[in-house]
Amino acid sequence: MTDTFVALSDPTRRLLLDRLSAQGGLTLSQLSDDLPMTRQAVAKHLAVLESAELVASERDGRCKRHYINPMPLAKMAKRWLVRFEDVPLGAMSGYHAPQASGQGGTAVPAASAHS
Repeated sequence: MTDTFVALSDPTRRLLLDRLSAQGGLTLSQLSDDLPMTRQAVAKHLAVLESAELVASERDGRCKRHYINPMPLAKMAKRWLVRFEDVPLGAMSGYHAPQASGQGGTAVPAASAHS
C-alpha cells in the first residue's frame, strides 16, 4: 500500500490517473498530449503507476494501451476511509490542532456546538 501512497503523492501521476479514468486505453502519446513535459518523463510516471498496480497496460499491435486499475484504490478506501463514514462530525467539533512549540501563537478555541 505504500507504493500506492507514493504513486498518488505526485500531481502529474494523479492527472494521468484522471485522464485514464475518463477514457481508458490511451497510449503514451495520447497521455502526453498537452503536458509540459517530454514523453519520456510521462513514461517514467506511468512506470511508477504500473509498479503500484494503479495502471495496467496491454499491447495492441505496436501500441501499448494503458488502463486504470481501481483495485488498489478500492482497497485503500476500504482500509482507511470506511472507518470514518459513521463518525458524526459533531464528535470532531472539539478537536484542536496541535500547536508547534515555541511559535508564540495563541490557541484558537474550537467552535462550540451551541454557537
